[in-house]
Amino acid sequence: MSRVTKAMLIEYERLNQSKKEIEAQMNKLKKHFHAYFDETVGENEKGELVLEGYKLQRLIRSVEQFDEEKTVEKLEELNMKDLIQIVKRPDEEKIHAALNLGFLKREDIEQCILNKKTGAISVKAMVE
Repeated sequence: MSRVTKAMLIEYERLNQSKKEIEAQMNKLKKHFHAYFDETVGENEKGELVLEGYKLQRLIRSVEQFDEEKTVEKLEELNMKDLIQIVKRPDEEKIHAALNLGFLKREDIEQCILNKKTGAISVKAMVE
């Protein structure tokens, strides 16, 4: 059986706090680097800086997506309905309302309900 010690809890809490501080510092530096590249090469432009043996690069990722509402409208207008998906999806809000109003019994849909569980660890110093 695994054993948990006070030293382990103290170390976990210390590391977790350090992680938060490091992430905050890194985010601050990233923001500064983005501002530098915005000024020197332009917004949303890739850039590179070599300084005393270090290379700082900004890469730009581009993601193209279709605006669902406008695209469906345009495809219907062009009579290209074959390019439109009809997606059937349960309306959870209406299902809960039907359950609350008694129109639907939980037993009727019990086998459809998925329960997902994930573990989360929290360590905090207790005031002694």
